Amino acid sequence: MAATACSGGQGSDDSDNSDDRTGSPSADPTPSEPPESPQPPEPPEPPTADPTTPDPQGADPVVREVPVEQWEEMVAVGMWREGCPATREDLRRVEINHVDFDGEIARGVLVVNADVADSAVRVFTRLFEERFPIRRMRPVEEYEGDNEASMADDNTAAYNCRRPDQINAPEAESPHANGRAIDINPRENPWRDPRCACWSPGAEFAERDEGRGKILEGGLVWRAFTDEGWIWQNIDVPDYMHFDTGYPSGPFAPDAARETADPRVDSR
Repeated sequence: MAATACSGGQGSDDSDNSDDRTGSPSADPTPSEPPESPQPPEPPEPPTADPTTPDPQGADPVVREVPVEQWEEMVAVGMWREGCPATREDLRRVEINHVDFDGEIARGVLVVNADVADSAVRVFTRLFEERFPIRRMRPVEEYEGDNEASMADDNTAAYNCRRPDQINAPEAESPHANGRAIDINPRENPWRDPRCACWSPGAEFAERDEGRGKILEGGLVWRAFTDEGWIWQNIDVPDYMHFDTGYPSGPFAPDAARETADPRVDSR
């Protein structure tokens, strides 16, 4: 009997030792520091706006003084000379988007008198929004000042104190020499040159019927200009490409321009 009791006591001690091994909690490990979050990269510098790059969101007009380099080129090709009325200070460079004949957005440049620059921006913004096609719109010094070459290339242009063999009006009175005339899509809208009794730059689109890039009385281009006080064909021969603010050219007054159109051959 004593042996049995002893055996039972030993079993109880073993059980207590087992509880000590398995039941005591272990010490928690020391927590490590959380890793630092990576810093975001510095944002790139925003690109500098380039006024010659088309903005697909709108007409994106920019009006500024004629750059010295451009003016020097204009003088070099004879677009300004002694007797030409508008100086660099009188003119402005208008950069604006237009829709070309492929339906793509292109950047155009016109040189106009400062007093019509805002009006020209409104007109060409309206044409852009209505997606009226314009073949190209480049300053005429890119054609060496040659108006015939500019028209032959279907180029929309404004200022040009034209060379003596290409001008009919005295320089001081000429709307183009004063930067207050714009010729649009000459190929689609030719004029009847009285010097040769011919259509210039060609007769292919002389008929006034509906067509891409054409100007018709009462149409979009006609309304855009006349709403601003410009005059269409301010001359006594057909001149479908041409809008000006009055002849002889003077400071732009829209209401007066509507009332004082003076058609004559020399208005170009």
